Amino acid sequence: MYHNEAMTIFEMIIEGDIPGNFVYSDDKCVVFATIEPVRPGHVLVVPREPVDAWTDLSDEDAAHLMNVAKIIGNAQKEAFKVPRIGLSILGFEVPHTHLHVVPLRSEGDMSPANATKPSVQELVRDMELLRGALVKLGYGDNVPSNIASPVLD
Repeated sequence: MYHNEAMTIFEMIIEGDIPGNFVYSDDKCVVFATIEPVRPGHVLVVPREPVDAWTDLSDEDAAHLMNVAKIIGNAQKEAFKVPRIGLSILGFEVPHTHLHVVPLRSEGDMSPANATKPSVQELVRDMELLRGALVKLGYGDNVPSNIASPVLD
């Protein structure tokens, strides 16, 4: 670990202490819905190791997160029928590296001002669409059987 503070909210989600809607999991990272998406299908790629700043990631871990973001982006194109996928790494809101991967119709879709608070049902519906697209694209082994857990069977 690169920090000594209490657990981050992302660590608590990964541990199951706080509910999450997971679409992808592997030994290095997980992908789950943000509770305030700027567009339907907006997810976070989060390393299991709570590294505060993405620039502190090892080269290997940084490359892995980018590769997973690309996999997710291709699945988002399939699931949400959008022309582009946005990617941003900000890091101010949670001291745990995370990549925002967002289905886009326009550049303006990336604006945090667009954040909404969808219902649980809407969020689950969008994540199930994304999970289905991941399976369709051949990544079913990385899709947890239970949307509420990052554990793979």
